[in-house]
Amino acid sequence: MSDYRLNTKCVQGGYHPGNGEPRQIPIIQSTTFKYDTSEDMGKLFDLEAEGYFYTRLQNPTNDRVAAKIAELEGGTAGMLTSSGQAANFFALFNICECGSHIVASSSIYGGTFNLISVTMAKMGIDVTFVSPDASMEELNAAFRENTRAMFGETIANPALTVLDIEKFAAAAHAHGVPLIVDNTFPTPVNCRPIEWGADIVTHSTTKYMDGHGAAVGGAIVDSGKFDWMAHADKYPGLCKPDDSYHGITYAEKFGKEGAFITKCTAQLMRDFGCIQSPQHAFILNLGLESLHVRMQRHVENGQAVAEYLSRCPKVAAVNYPGLPGDAYYEIAQKYLPNGGCGVVSFELKGGRPTAEAFMKELKLAAIETHVADARTCCLNPATSTHRQMSDAQLAAAGVPAGLIRISCGLEDKEDLIEDLEQAMRVVSD
Repeated sequence: MSDYRLNTKCVQGGYHPGNGEPRQIPIIQSTTFKYDTSEDMGKLFDLEAEGYFYTRLQNPTNDRVAAKIAELEGGTAGMLTSSGQAANFFALFNICECGSHIVASSSIYGGTFNLISVTMAKMGIDVTFVSPDASMEELNAAFRENTRAMFGETIANPALTVLDIEKFAAAAHAHGVPLIVDNTFPTPVNCRPIEWGADIVTHSTTKYMDGHGAAVGGAIVDSGKFDWMAHADKYPGLCKPDDSYHGITYAEKFGKEGAFITKCTAQLMRDFGCIQSPQHAFILNLGLESLHVRMQRHVENGQAVAEYLSRCPKVAAVNYPGLPGDAYYEIAQKYLPNGGCGVVSFELKGGRPTAEAFMKELKLAAIETHVADARTCCLNPATSTHRQMSDAQLAAAGVPAGLIRISCGLEDKEDLIEDLEQAMRVVSD
């Protein structure tokens, strides 16, 4: 499918049925797979042959959908995980261990912030958070001898800051580490971080890729461009023999194109088992087939709502990189020329109490711990997705306590604006 355009890949990528085979990706709802001899199965355990033996590691349905996402991102290999949180953990832990250090943008999803700053800290992995607006000098100062990865989000959830991918990639590569970018909000339809220098791309497929609030999942895509062997001292897990897999050296056997995902599957999926169910992968693929069409409407609705809010006297601030006055407008024009997503965040005058009163009056937009759905939803991150963060951490992440995040669905934009207008009537100036 490499010669086809992205819209065509959304519809037909990853799976190419032969004569008389099912037109839709089959759901292989089986935990195990049968072989004629122990020798045949042994080759799979030795990574000497391709195939499947237990769905906790790999499943044909999942692999076909992962292949489509890898095609969309322009990567060489991909894998599905049980959630976006699992995808980010696997992507980082695949190259980090006790004693490692991560440099991460401070403007990221609260759950990911907690994953890196709290849970991975318990594993002995340290982190330095940097502003997404940091200068190259400030970025360079954050790296240490034991730094093994740099992490950021293309469009941060919910602050909607836009990552300068080229700058972050240059800093990462200058220190011999890969840049990992969570591309959930724009999806590969609106941005492909690999084209700007990112090495690993992750997704919460639960969001726009599924698009219907039906299936939780995540994905990891490897660009196949980072030279692990050139930095073998930093990445022994990839560049030295793995005793748990008969002494295999992933970077030698599978090269730049396949080493990262193979190790992630053979080690982490084997040991943690965060597999996406084949049923969810099937549902995800249905969403992918219309992703290129849906993203246009999400962006159109997000832009209309952001413009309305920017004119509303009861609104203190609006964050949406598609607005000419937004702090990230210029950088969004570079990385997101076709628009970013349908998510808008804004502050009402009066802070958190006013925000809570406003949200109670909404009729069309539902209060949900979700985002990037066909149906419009909203929440106050400080009391939900980011409630584990202190006020200082919220401020550093660009998420003030009174912030409202609204995810514009596929409804008529005029209906969305009218819903906001009627809720505004209860808000004091």
